[in-house]
Amino acid sequence: MAVTYALMDPVMTIARPLAAMFSAITAGIFQNLLEKPEDTEMKDIDNACRVDGCCDGTDCPPEVHKNHHSLPERLFAGLKYAVTDVWADLAGWFMLGLLLAGIITILVPESFFAEHLGGGLESMLIMLAVGIPIYICASASTPVAAAMVVKGVSPGAALVFLLAGPATNMASLSVVTGILGKRGVAVYLFSLAVCALACGLILDMFYAGFGISAAAMAGRHAELVPAWTRYTGAVIVLLLSVPPLWGKIRKAFTKDAPEHLSADSCCSGSGGHDEYKKQEEKTQKPEPGD
Repeated sequence: MAVTYALMDPVMTIARPLAAMFSAITAGIFQNLLEKPEDTEMKDIDNACRVDGCCDGTDCPPEVHKNHHSLPERLFAGLKYAVTDVWADLAGWFMLGLLLAGIITILVPESFFAEHLGGGLESMLIMLAVGIPIYICASASTPVAAAMVVKGVSPGAALVFLLAGPATNMASLSVVTGILGKRGVAVYLFSLAVCALACGLILDMFYAGFGISAAAMAGRHAELVPAWTRYTGAVIVLLLSVPPLWGKIRKAFTKDAPEHLSADSCCSGSGGHDEYKKQEEKTQKPEPGD
């Protein structure tokens, strides 16, 4: 929602979570109507300490553990988790989305999107067909959708892309298949497609009814924020993104060590083999009297 507000407009910021909630509830209702949920046993809840690991939660119930740390300590732990673990997962996709958005803004002519994706059911079906198979997350899809809106794509078609892209990538579908089965995936995709198209049509009617231009509104509210605040925020985001991105780059280009060498090797290989042979000969040498 924060990224949507920054790159698009307040209307899309409100419409996107509402449409996602509507599609999720609808898919859940259809799934329960077609397949009665089985009774399952409640799984044990992990009550381990999330602040500093002071206890594993086994003999320390939540009502007791909440007194172990003050509110500032818990807030600091949550903030640290957000800017390290959470952003480490999002940074790569977010930067990829910004790169794709820049490419679309510079290379794709405005007439292309305005002619084919300017509004109506046809344009939303195209965006649905594009969004379902591609692998893109919510963070990466937002700047791409914002760039397409600036180029003339209707806000309803952009909303269809924002709903279908992150929710139907191959990783998500593989997880849903393992949990709900093939029939559940079919219900999931059908519900999402119908809800996304319906929400897209409603959103286009809202923009047209109130005379709002999504392209003109995209990113304009950022002008209300002082320039030094925007630049400071951009620098902070870049600094937070460097460690996870550099780690992924190193992991991608670092070659694995040979199989015969491992991290727990007992010797460097220079004289270790000879020492091992001496120990083996000493062990196999017969003792006097044998």
